[in-house]
Amino acid sequence: MIWFALGVILAGSAIIGSGIWIERTAQGRVYSAAELVPTHQIGVVLGCAPTLPDGRENLFFTYRIQAAAELFHAGRVTHLLVSGDNSRLDYDEPSAMRDALIEKGVPTERITLDYAGFRTLDSVVRARRVFQQYDFVVVSQAFHVKRAIFIARFHDANVVGFAAQDVPRTTGLKTNLREHLARVKTVLDVTLLNRQPKFLGSPIDIAASTHREDQP
Repeated sequence: MIWFALGVILAGSAIIGSGIWIERTAQGRVYSAAELVPTHQIGVVLGCAPTLPDGRENLFFTYRIQAAAELFHAGRVTHLLVSGDNSRLDYDEPSAMRDALIEKGVPTERITLDYAGFRTLDSVVRARRVFQQYDFVVVSQAFHVKRAIFIARFHDANVVGFAAQDVPRTTGLKTNLREHLARVKTVLDVTLLNRQPKFLGSPIDIAASTHREDQP
């Protein structure tokens, strides 16, 4: 019983401590209005699927695309790097994001696809080391953006975030609960484990990398 209680205390401390550290690291770096975002060349859009497993619209995806398009049309970024999972032939987040952005009026030549953004860490570190970006804007929901900024700060990248509209609490409850555990894992990954992306590879000229052959 004592060991169980100690485990609960340690787990709770890890969750609270990781959350505080990430929140403090991201403080003053997350914007909710496009016109307030400092001008950057690149906006990195973190990936997710356009639909849920049951076929319903994924509002996380919809709102991220809206935010990315808004940031681009406001002139705060001139190029979008869409980074997501394409680990299976039948699952392609980056292409779905590109197609949705084109529907929002973003020119194809202003979109680069990163097919190896399997996790937030992969997307952020690859933006820094493969696509050679030091200053960029991360686009996702606020809780996700803060975690990405924390990762970036440990990988020598000067990053700010643009927070997409969040989903209703009841819709995103599972995701929000999972985020607490993801923050603990993120802190461990960057401080103790020195976790690296699954794929790195040769540097890519982001201005020319709009085609499938950029896949690692």
